[in-house]
Amino acid sequence: MTRVIIVRHGQSTYNTEKRVQGRSDASRLTEKGRSDSTQVGKALSNFLFNAIYSSPLQRAKDTVDIIHRELTIHTEQSAIPQTSDLLMEIDLPLWQGMLSAEVKEKFREDYRIWQETPQLLRMSVKDGEETREHFPVVALYEQARQFWQEVLARHQNETILVVGHNGINRALLGTALEIPPERYHSIQQSNCCISVLNFSGGLGEPVQLESLNQTQHLGDILPSLRPNHKGVRLLLVRHGETEWNRQTRFQGQIDVPLNDNGRQQAQKAAQFLKDVEIDFAVSSTMVRPKETAEIILQYHTDVNLELQDGLREISHGLWEGKLEKEIEQEFPGELDRWRTTPAQVQMPEGENLQQVWERSVAAWESIVQTALANGLKIGLVVAHDATNKTLLCHVLGLSSEHFWNFRQGNGAVSVIDYALGKNGKPVLQAMNITAHLGGGVLDKTAAGAL
Repeated sequence: MTRVIIVRHGQSTYNTEKRVQGRSDASRLTEKGRSDSTQVGKALSNFLFNAIYSSPLQRAKDTVDIIHRELTIHTEQSAIPQTSDLLMEIDLPLWQGMLSAEVKEKFREDYRIWQETPQLLRMSVKDGEETREHFPVVALYEQARQFWQEVLARHQNETILVVGHNGINRALLGTALEIPPERYHSIQQSNCCISVLNFSGGLGEPVQLESLNQTQHLGDILPSLRPNHKGVRLLLVRHGETEWNRQTRFQGQIDVPLNDNGRQQAQKAAQFLKDVEIDFAVSSTMVRPKETAEIILQYHTDVNLELQDGLREISHGLWEGKLEKEIEQEFPGELDRWRTTPAQVQMPEGENLQQVWERSVAAWESIVQTALANGLKIGLVVAHDATNKTLLCHVLGLSSEHFWNFRQGNGAVSVIDYALGKNGKPVLQAMNITAHLGGGVLDKTAAGAL
């Protein structure tokens, strides 16, 4: 496995002024940006990086220098930061340096395209005496692919740190996970956030997003809402651990309760979300998510818990109650198919992912529409590993073939915003937050079976 830790630079002067930065190098880190960069270094202080890459733009270079200084205090870092032009921010030459409000006013139609179909944004750029057509997002995706092709070949089975920008980081995540350019705005990167990708090989081979947009090391429980947010935020949680998770026994729709550790995980999730103003809560009908939700809601006593059968776990049929070695003996080769081509597997006397997709997405969309219709702002949704992974594919416009791209730890929290209400695409603001469970940056919960 090649582990890649991706960090966005610290808050900059252009960030605070709400200016479009692009490839301008006029912007500098603010005091907060420098302080937050120190916190990133502390959060990553138990990693020994084989290589550290940064954008050559000053705000990213300053961020990586501060992180590296902090790392060298705590570990014998042999890796020296090096810059790569392939980590440059998205190139927006006609907007660079302008206030966002000015861009919206002066380039009204282009800004609408940028928001709704970013892959179609086109700029006519003078190149000497020639004029060329520039597609910023498409070009950025190609740049990101090139970075992965070069770097992954160079660092097989190593741990690397990448410090970039909002745009290029999204493109790096998008190309790794095969999120199309039209969903460029569907993932978010906060200043000094931490995301973790695990590659099994090169680009195009299996990859797992372990976490996205962690901000807890900065003192932020959850990433902040986008400006002009007017929709609903959903906190998607996986239930706490069960004894069968610990044993790696497939539970599916057998109603296994939480074990003691699972109840502790739920308690930690409850503490973590204690001060979040939750308006409504929904859980799968099964006992393990229901108990997890009830423990979280101990600090939100005015919120009623609604149960949705569509959110229940996948039915593994004849695999349920069995360990992996027992399944391999009875159904040779099927576990490997489940791990490599999950959308093609029909569980014996159980479900396939299409059936899980249809019922869980219908439940999810019903939750979203009800919340929007009633002006509700923040909702808790507690479900299962397979259900959550299916919903994450749906949110990002991916097919269920990408099911294994997402990690969901027991007691982990993911954040999905419908910032534009009914009219806009959902945004995965953060995924698989497990910092409250005591593992630091990495997910240390039991991997477990489903």
